[in-house]
Amino acid sequence: MTIDTLQLSLKSLRMGGMATNLPKRYQEARSHELDYLDFISNLVSDELARRQGNLLNRRIKLARFPQLKTIDDFDFNFNTAIKKKDILALCNSNFIFKNNNILFIGPPGVGKTHLATALGVAAIHNGYTVLYKSAFDLVLEMSDFETGRQRREYLKGLVKVNLLIVDELGMKKMPQNAADDLLEVIHRRHMTGSTIIATNRIVSDWNLILGDTAATAAILDRFLENAEVFTIKGKSYRLSKKTGKEA
Repeated sequence: MTIDTLQLSLKSLRMGGMATNLPKRYQEARSHELDYLDFISNLVSDELARRQGNLLNRRIKLARFPQLKTIDDFDFNFNTAIKKKDILALCNSNFIFKNNNILFIGPPGVGKTHLATALGVAAIHNGYTVLYKSAFDLVLEMSDFETGRQRREYLKGLVKVNLLIVDELGMKKMPQNAADDLLEVIHRRHMTGSTIIATNRIVSDWNLILGDTAATAAILDRFLENAEVFTIKGKSYRLSKKTGKEA
């Protein structure tokens, strides 16, 4: 059997990592006099790496991040109020393993979305599934379904992900049913998954945002029970970058 024929066979078995690297691994085995087990082991490693890369790419795509941000891209020197060691401690995703939540509170531009997204990307690399939603889009989509079955399927998708990121709470006027819909999401995810909420409003203002004091109290009761809260102060990084001024 020739290498070309073997490559076609590997491709038909959907082993693209092995097929692509077969010529290189074959020459490597001959040059270094590798035994058969080492040769096969290297090919299997190539296939595993390819599949792992494809899985990461699929999960990142399914997460629907507005932009792909990592913790390495974050400028901790701009706002020293954000403790780098505290954020880095979250990058192992242990908070997801424990079904804990995170709340980022701060004015626009201080890096809430960046940090939430970066923790989401880290979670995907650590083997978890992630979904990003703006708070406005989440409750709007829930209210738009014509049947109860569609709504239940949508909720099922929100509940099954390991990490749900709810961004921009308080940035837009929320629909009338926002409190009830958000409560249903938080209630169903309580102690079964982790949620990150990023908001520019302090928690005492949430009843004004959501318009339902009782439902808001229930949301806070469930969400904050096992949440780590980061209150971020400082000037807007985006505005500083645009004007060329340091904060």
